Amino acid sequence: MTIASGVARRGCSNANDNEMWQESASKRGARACGLTLCAHATLIASRGRVDFRAFVEALSVALVAPRFALDFSLQGPHPKELRSSSPGLRTAERRLRSHMTRVRLCFHDRCFDGTASAALFYRFYKEKVAPAAGFGFTGMTHRASQPWTSDLFDGDENVIVDFKYSNSPKVTWWFDHHQSAFLTPADAEHFRSHPGAHKFYDPDYKSCTLLIATVTKEKFGFDTKPLEELIRWGDIIDGAQYPTPESAVELVEPATQLAMVIEAAPEDGLPARIIPELAYRPLAEMVKLPLVAKHLEPLLARHRKSIEILRERAEAKDGVIFFDVSDLDLEGYNKFIPYLLHPECVYSVSVSTSPARAKISLGTNPWNQATADKNLASMAERFGGGGHPRVSAISLDPKDLPRARQIARDLAAELRTK
Repeated sequence: MTIASGVARRGCSNANDNEMWQESASKRGARACGLTLCAHATLIASRGRVDFRAFVEALSVALVAPRFALDFSLQGPHPKELRSSSPGLRTAERRLRSHMTRVRLCFHDRCFDGTASAALFYRFYKEKVAPAAGFGFTGMTHRASQPWTSDLFDGDENVIVDFKYSNSPKVTWWFDHHQSAFLTPADAEHFRSHPGAHKFYDPDYKSCTLLIATVTKEKFGFDTKPLEELIRWGDIIDGAQYPTPESAVELVEPATQLAMVIEAAPEDGLPARIIPELAYRPLAEMVKLPLVAKHLEPLLARHRKSIEILRERAEAKDGVIFFDVSDLDLEGYNKFIPYLLHPECVYSVSVSTSPARAKISLGTNPWNQATADKNLASMAERFGGGGHPRVSAISLDPKDLPRARQIARDLAAELRTK
């Protein structure tokens, strides 16, 4: 599969492209004490009146640090004035920065499972590994280019969840559940010969969220009970385990509404920005957050319109649905609509576009799999794509749209062949 980091509809799609290093939502009350706490504690530390490591743990709850540096832009006197007025402050800041674990967390962008996986790992790491860690989030998008650039892994810990394997020695944690987890046979061999204590791969899991929950609970004693709702919905959504097509398309549950926003909101970097909130808030609260709620009504209207568009354009023949919406802004449409409209069909093939890619999507009807004997991931891998046996995708350069359309037509014809 061909992929790229941090790119969505119109550009970079991660909060850390603004280099926002986040603190946990559960500690926001501590941060509310603002600059007074930061400045006072820093002065104390700079004068050697407290144990510095203990100070790091206490002060970290009050910080949001751009690019692993401290951010004093809270309420109170201007931070630059404080820094310039005291060399001790600058010294303490450098010492604090040197003791803060920096975590670069790469996740599958514009994907509910990818975002939920990142939130789960974020909370696990904060609670079981390093409470004072500063996080940067990088959304990874499947594209027609190599994803792992040399400067991406800039943390003390570099983490990948729900996305392709990297053989970089800088990667310290990896979780994935896709059949097509390895870009090359050499990557697969590298993983087998260098498994690592913190690298976990199991394609039998329907969601990466559940994989991470299971591993962190069993191997590291992480209490996943507060995240049961998120874990359950991650598995339902990514594993297409809705009871009916209607329940998948109606979007009445907070989880399905949040999934729609994550996948389709026209705001670059939104999934990365909600990760710290998602790690601690119930889903019903998540959809009420202003940065999420502002997208709900426009996206619900777009969703209702997309049902009518697919009703007009879908060609259902010999158990396969084909449609081309590459002339419309419909990437991120609800993938279950075709099966609501044509429940008799087994497979779907579609073409869509964004500024980042021309995308071919292949899917299997979750409610009509009796005769589903095709491995869609293997079919997509022939063209540089991949995914799961029941759902996969191929990403080409946007300039290759004519080729994408031809590949999609050919794959639909292949699936129609008995």
